[in-house]
Amino acid sequence: CKLGGLDAIAFGRGPGAFTGVRLATSVAQGLAFAVDVPLIPVSSLAVLAQAVTGKADYIAAVMDARMGEVYFGLFRSGAVVAHAGAETVSAPAAISLTTAAPCFGVGSGWGCYASILREKCGANLAGYEAGYYPHARDMVPLALGSLERGELVRPEDAAPVYLRNRVTG
Repeated sequence: CKLGGLDAIAFGRGPGAFTGVRLATSVAQGLAFAVDVPLIPVSSLAVLAQAVTGKADYIAAVMDARMGEVYFGLFRSGAVVAHAGAETVSAPAAISLTTAAPCFGVGSGWGCYASILREKCGANLAGYEAGYYPHARDMVPLALGSLERGELVRPEDAAPVYLRNRVTG
């Protein structure tokens, strides 16, 4: 596969660590400018959820955001996960799980705040995996869906998603 033969370039837009999210966006922009193709920004939380889709009706993707906070996104399971609410950054105790259906947790936040998150899910928790991190193979179905729907951005319009404005504690 040659770079010039691509229809678009997908990249992890965040949320996540400032440096990693900024680098992913910058590299994707540089490559896209070089070969004049659009970009597909993909949520890091959605990529996490995609890794475990099918383990329950809903996936609670939670990443440690440091400073006593987590990045959180709730997704409906399916061949390709779908957002079931807005992505947020908050204290783990402030997360709102609005579903009564079975939910599976994924992400580093489950390793740091398992007891709080288990309490938030209650009897609906079908299990969790704290050792998962966003991986490119799980981004592919999400990116292909965005490509099919025409959800593309020009390289100059691509932007990272941090969810948090404050970066020191």
